[in-house]
Order: sequence, then C-alpha cells, then structure tokens
Amino acid sequence: MADLIGYMAACFTTFSLVPQIIRIWRLKEARDVSVFMPLMVSIGSVLWVAYGIAIGSVPVIVANTVALAVALTTVFFTVRYR
Repeated sequence: MADLIGYMAACFTTFSLVPQIIRIWRLKEARDVSVFMPLMVSIGSVLWVAYGIAIGSVPVIVANTVALAVALTTVFFTVRYR
C-alpha cells in the first residue's frame, strides 16, 4: 500500500506543470506565468536525481528526471511566449 501511495504521489508531482504547459501552448501567451516556479522545480528535480543516484533508487531517479523535463519544458514555453 505504501508503494502505491508513493507512485501516485510521484505521478501528481511529476506531471503537475503539464496543465500549465498545455495552457501556454494553446494560448501562445505566458505573460502572467512566473518563470521562477518551474526554475525552482527544475533545481529541486536535479537535486532529487542526485539523491536518487546517491541512494541507488531507480524510482526516484526516473520520476525526477521526467519532472525535470516537464519543468524545463514549462520554462521554455514561458520564455518563448512572453
């Protein structure tokens, strides 16, 4: 049961910025979007990946590598459509 909760939590946090990406992409506008939030998520994801490597946890590494890609995509679209 604990693993299931962990996987569900990883999915929600990993993909939490996807709705923002979709909104920016659809509207082609990101004037009201803070670029600092996805940058902070990116830094946190890099640190989580390093931690996952240090403890040898594949789920931590994979989830946070995907989260990093999502966060950097958000940064890209935010900067592009400002």
